[in-house]
Amino acid sequence: MAEPAGPTPVDALRRIAFLLERALEPSYRVRAFRRAAATVERLAPDELARLAAGPGLRALPGIGEVTERVVREALAGEVPVYLRRLEATEGRPVAEGAALLRAALRGDCHCHSDWSDGGSPIEEMAETARGLGHAYVVLTDHSPRLTVANGLSPERLRRQLDDVTRLNETLASQASGGVAPFRVLTGIEVDILEDGSLDQEEELLSRLDVVVASVHSKLRMERTAMTRRMLRAIANPHTDILGHCTGRLITGGRGRRPESEFDPEVVFAACREFDVAVEVNSRPERQDPPKRLLRLAVEAGCRFAIDTDAHAPGQLDWQVLGCERAFACGVTPETVVNAWPAAELLAWTAGGC
Repeated sequence: MAEPAGPTPVDALRRIAFLLERALEPSYRVRAFRRAAATVERLAPDELARLAAGPGLRALPGIGEVTERVVREALAGEVPVYLRRLEATEGRPVAEGAALLRAALRGDCHCHSDWSDGGSPIEEMAETARGLGHAYVVLTDHSPRLTVANGLSPERLRRQLDDVTRLNETLASQASGGVAPFRVLTGIEVDILEDGSLDQEEELLSRLDVVVASVHSKLRMERTAMTRRMLRAIANPHTDILGHCTGRLITGGRGRRPESEFDPEVVFAACREFDVAVEVNSRPERQDPPKRLLRLAVEAGCRFAIDTDAHAPGQLDWQVLGCERAFACGVTPETVVNAWPAAELLAWTAGGC
């Protein structure tokens, strides 16, 4: 009988622990894989195969959903997906990989102007994005209930849409040499309300190119309720991107704020099911989602949007910070929606409505 192509379950689990440790991941994650390796090593091969053939693995101490999947894939002679993603990034310096990922991006799907809590006019944000080599930028000012951020009422949003139309006409007139004009895509960062509904009129949401849905209030909601809240928003056909999913703040002038509590495996599975991209928020004070959750989203097969959440022109150059974390966690360009041309991005967002 031919030898299996992949590592043994024990070798795979230990290799994952080693790579996580080298990447400075939290020690509890490293211990989880080492504990699983020790459990599996104590089993005879026939017993391990018998347990893996049914639901028995999860009854073993130290075996959870992720480690069970690793064991099953290794027993099938495969290199486990989790290990493949870690191995794909460990041999290349993060700075190099991040630069290649940043070079693949065509635009930014989350930025703010002085219409809400940004500091500059739409025109200035657009000119800066074009100067950074983008083909488009999505304008995502806040929705009405976020009054502290001067969120846009339906009336103000309609006026903004008219302004963006005029600006795009000007940008189109400036294009030359057969090069496609730079575009400002219409959008919103819409609040996910406490019941999971979205904070804007449905008719307006249907008119927008891109909808980023984010939680900004009741961030300490109980875990089950927060999960339910997020799932309803993700299932909304207007939602394209789940913004800064934990809401955490880790540094900066606004102080620190802990992560919201929710079931990430359930939430990311819903993002995969409803084809909603998980945002990799590049703001230094957010770095959201944390790497442990970003890896889970990669494992779940999610799409991603690497965004700046810029509130000023200079912040549009923060994208490489998100690319560093994304690359380190196994995000590849083909899974990033803002690595697509504008037409492809718009075809994707239109498909959800």
